[in-house]
Amino acid sequence: MELLSPKQIVAELDRYIIGQANAKRAVAVALRNRYRRSKLSDKLREEITPKNIIMKGPTGVGKTEIARRLAKLVKAPFVKVEATKFTEVGYVGRDVESMVRDLVESAIRLVKNEKYEEVKAKANDQVREKLVNALINKRKKEQPDADENVLRESLRSQIDSNKLDDEIIEIDTYEAPKMLNMMPGMGMEINIGEMLGNALPKTRKRKRLKLSDARQMLLQEESEKLIDTDSVNAEALRRAEQEGIIFIDEIDKIAGKGGNGNGPDVSREGVQRDILPIVEGTVVSTKYGPIRTDFMLFIAAGAFHISRVEDLIPELQGRFPVVVSLDSLKKEDFVEILKSTENSLVMQYENLLGVDNIKLTITDDAIDQLSEIAVLENDTSENIGARRLHNLMEALLEDISFNASGDHPEITVKIDRKYVKEHLSKLVNEYNLKKYVL
Repeated sequence: MELLSPKQIVAELDRYIIGQANAKRAVAVALRNRYRRSKLSDKLREEITPKNIIMKGPTGVGKTEIARRLAKLVKAPFVKVEATKFTEVGYVGRDVESMVRDLVESAIRLVKNEKYEEVKAKANDQVREKLVNALINKRKKEQPDADENVLRESLRSQIDSNKLDDEIIEIDTYEAPKMLNMMPGMGMEINIGEMLGNALPKTRKRKRLKLSDARQMLLQEESEKLIDTDSVNAEALRRAEQEGIIFIDEIDKIAGKGGNGNGPDVSREGVQRDILPIVEGTVVSTKYGPIRTDFMLFIAAGAFHISRVEDLIPELQGRFPVVVSLDSLKKEDFVEILKSTENSLVMQYENLLGVDNIKLTITDDAIDQLSEIAVLENDTSENIGARRLHNLMEALLEDISFNASGDHPEITVKIDRKYVKEHLSKLVNEYNLKKYVL
């Protein structure tokens, strides 16, 4: 994190998200302030809490993607929740504290993966030997006169070069402890194996499976043995507490005032009051230990078409001091999204169809026409932002995707403006008719 200035953070986000400069600046400053805080004295650090952010803007303009890319950039624990999930707890909703527990689980996975990388070489060596042991008896029967050491060395070489990945072998593996969902909707899953600790011995089961699958299963087991679980849990709790990012989507759906004291607005205000202690700072119990929420960064988002940010209860508004507006996407934005972003949509389809020997070429004028149709569609029907491009690309390439099979020589397919107009003419005609509907 210390290597990234706010300008560099924005530059990284620009690789994946077009426009929305204000939102990018806000999250970049919030992230840099975390690093600045970490360099202060313990006494002062306790006084400084993150300045939480509300992003308001239509769907599909990059709100979630900004938060997700931000967390990925600095390898911070991240979880996305929907505010509407916290209504009707115990029936169809969830307990608000579950968002913090989910964040801790995200941190556990993050730290474990890092630790796995540290022990990967040693774990791979141990797994290789187990696979060799599983294969050696079979090879001895096939080659009774061969030297065992030579056979073992040959097997190691073949395993390393993935030549035996499809061979069926038998291995003994531990059975994963069963999860019991005691209270549906409350996020109260109980791991029976963990609850009883080591009171019951772990059971092993013999399985027949492909060597490639066995390798992954054994690698997981050996890696678990080589890492210190207590240190993983402690580091995960620290990261979730100090670096975690919780993205609360659809917060506008719970905005509303109580009015006469009954009805849906009261329910919405109740959800806000449930979320408030988490955002203000409290201690939440998790199966890995208690965790404080004071220093987590909360980013809330909503379209706010009907309600306003001011319709949130004052206490909750006060905990989100930074409010940024995201713009609707224009034609130029759609062009950039299709052409210029990292792993752009055009590039994805070119590579997907390339698997089936289709060399897809989408011209600039085709991209221009697609962008124009995307704007018209968003204007005349529901505005779903950049997600409209997925809808249009699927419709545009449906015939090609269906007929491609890979059992033919490479075929070059050129998509130009004319092709787009012909294959999306139905959508354009519908738009022309809508102009006359009063």
